[in-house]
Amino acid sequence: MLNRDQNDDFNALLPGESTLSGATRRTAIKTALGVGYAASAMPIMAQTAIKTPSTGLASGEGIYDVDGFTVPFYYAAPAGAKNMPVILVIQEIFGVHEYIADTCRRFAKAGYLAIAPELYARQGDPAKYSEMAKLMAEVVSKVPDAQVMGDLDGAVKWAGENGGNLKKVGITGFCWGGRITWLYAEHSKNVKAGVAWYGRLVGTSSATTPKHPVDLAAGIKAPVLGLYGGQDGGIPLTTVNQMKDALAEAAKKGNVAAGKSEFSVYPQAPHAFHADYRPSYRKDAAEDGFKRALEWFKSHGVG
Repeated sequence: MLNRDQNDDFNALLPGESTLSGATRRTAIKTALGVGYAASAMPIMAQTAIKTPSTGLASGEGIYDVDGFTVPFYYAAPAGAKNMPVILVIQEIFGVHEYIADTCRRFAKAGYLAIAPELYARQGDPAKYSEMAKLMAEVVSKVPDAQVMGDLDGAVKWAGENGGNLKKVGITGFCWGGRITWLYAEHSKNVKAGVAWYGRLVGTSSATTPKHPVDLAAGIKAPVLGLYGGQDGGIPLTTVNQMKDALAEAAKKGNVAAGKSEFSVYPQAPHAFHADYRPSYRKDAAEDGFKRALEWFKSHGVG
């Protein structure tokens, strides 16, 4: 059962957290997650950023171990609750900053144990980068999909040990995390549903990213709701149609999850329309998308 507030002693370990020999929690988590915004995400539209209070919530930073590496994460959940449905919240390319933390709190207000692991922890700290190109080249491009899948498995395990109901696990992610949402829906046997916000669907294979969502549609294990913008210059609607076709083909061959997957496209929305701290934010699309996400999870047994 989670009962910690984000203002509690930073050095206190949560139940189920791992420790490293000779290391304290302060050294394992070098900077507090969910505080401020990544410099490379500038300009910040602070006047429109949503601020969800932690009142009634247990929230803050934690760590768990994956193959000897300590993965830091931010979490939020209803204070004192047990047997909670779980939502994995997957970061944009900018890491786990204030916007991702606030999204966790929004899910927690809806009754979920939401957890956002810092999935670049082995490669670098995105908060230290002020240039998008350098962040992409020096950190993001070096993060293997296989590593991410393992770290998410670790997050699910931690959730199960700390009040989460592993029969009710969902995943949602934004941009970089949207692509990961599709991948994890194919990888995991635990996840029951996913919501992918403008995640890339096609791409060139590489050592770190050997397959993309369109390549994995045939094996998807959980239905995914894709939320995309019609004015997204980086994700053409032609690629959304490619994914629709791949899912339809998988459904014909008996893949039920593929057949249940859906897309909602907001014709006037650009990329990152849910990111309320950025100029790309579109209030109507963002609010409708989040409402659809909550309905999607509940209708597929995650709630």
